Amino acid sequence: MITRCATRIFASSMKLWTLLICLALTATKVFAQQKTVDGVVFDKDSKDRIAKVNVQNITTGKSIYNTFKGEFKIEAQPGDVLVFTKSDHHPDTLKVQGGESLAVYMKRTAIQLKEVIVRDTLLNPQKRLAATKNDYTKIFGPLNNKDLLSFGPGGAGLSIDALYNSLSRSGRNAARLRETIEKDYQQSVIDYRFNRTYVGAITNLKDQQLTDFMLRYRPGYYLVKTASDYEFIASIKTNLNRFLKYKKRPYSLTPLVTPDDSKKDLGRE
Repeated sequence: MITRCATRIFASSMKLWTLLICLALTATKVFAQQKTVDGVVFDKDSKDRIAKVNVQNITTGKSIYNTFKGEFKIEAQPGDVLVFTKSDHHPDTLKVQGGESLAVYMKRTAIQLKEVIVRDTLLNPQKRLAATKNDYTKIFGPLNNKDLLSFGPGGAGLSIDALYNSLSRSGRNAARLRETIEKDYQQSVIDYRFNRTYVGAITNLKDQQLTDFMLRYRPGYYLVKTASDYEFIASIKTNLNRFLKYKKRPYSLTPLVTPDDSKKDLGRE
């Protein structure tokens, strides 16, 4: 009787130990299969590392975000599928082959344009004139005061600078240069308003015809400064009618009718 009980207890113990060993081996096998896959995410065009990328193992359901250096580590086994997503990039999918590090290249959803710096040249004649005056301070300094009289605490008197600039050779040369700069400024103002894009849109002229029209009917400074948009466009359209009427003679002037010509025509009749 005692022998049978001992045999049963021993058999039960062996079954329990066998079960524990099997569970331990299974757990060891499972933990042994869990691997960590690492890698770096790059921008496909610039080849720069990109951060804030969501890395999801759709096989296990786990997901992480990569670091600011573009690096990531996630648990994955061979055969698992990883999906990489970022708001301004197209998603990418990779299948884990082994334990090697991954290099992931994601393409932007929109083309990133390089920064372009636009420098102000002809677009603002006033700024150009101000810069020119700043470069020639000796010309636009004392000469800007055209009055020969100066007023001070002791009363009115002659302005030595203005008198010198009016009488000396250097003063006269400075006046000529100042006049040239003022004329250049006026031409810049005309070019700013009477430009090829603006005139071409109104006249529908192109290439050489547009060049001929703009040379022949270039407006004056006064018209450009004082005319409203409506008046300026009306002036261009009026000149366009004249241009189209005599376009067979590209550089000829509009026929001029004189009183003598009228008398000759009457005599012939």
